[in-house]
Amino acid sequence: MKKIIVLILIPLILLLSYLLYKDNLSVDKNVTKNDKVECVINPKIVTINGYSMYPFLKPEEDVQAFFNYYDCHDILRNDVVLYKYTGNTNLLIKFIKAIPGDKWNLNKTDSGYEIVVNDVNLLNSEGKLYLISESSIKMLALYVKDYPIIPTDTYLLLGDKIDGSLDSTSFGLVSRKDIMARVQKK
Repeated sequence: MKKIIVLILIPLILLLSYLLYKDNLSVDKNVTKNDKVECVINPKIVTINGYSMYPFLKPEEDVQAFFNYYDCHDILRNDVVLYKYTGNTNLLIKFIKAIPGDKWNLNKTDSGYEIVVNDVNLLNSEGKLYLISESSIKMLALYVKDYPIIPTDTYLLLGDKIDGSLDSTSFGLVSRKDIMARVQKK
């Protein structure tokens, strides 16, 4: 009788132990979603150059950049990122303003074009509407016509200037592979 109880209790205890502690069992928290590539985040201090993110970030301000962060994390709306822009030796720092699956369009007003994502007008860090001029909206107008829903692995990047800067208003939607780091204020 004791042997039967032991034979029943041991597997039951093992099962309960596994269920209670499975999150702590040899799970490498630094592994990507597909469990194939180790995620090694490389933090660096970066100094802001230029005014495209002002007033959110000031020129000469130091920020923390987490390179390879997006190898194992999703890119989220309103993240601040470093972007590798072709032809530019410096990485650009911008906000992620639209992510894959977002519905977006341009709303023409008397003063210019508002950028609308998921039926909400986009605002900068001060709560002001992005308002892009007729001459500066052409690139985005091409993209919104062809991609009214932001495609997979594609993002809308904007600086903090309400009339646009060297951002998606100049070069259109961007690929995930060119987003190099997540940025955080120090």
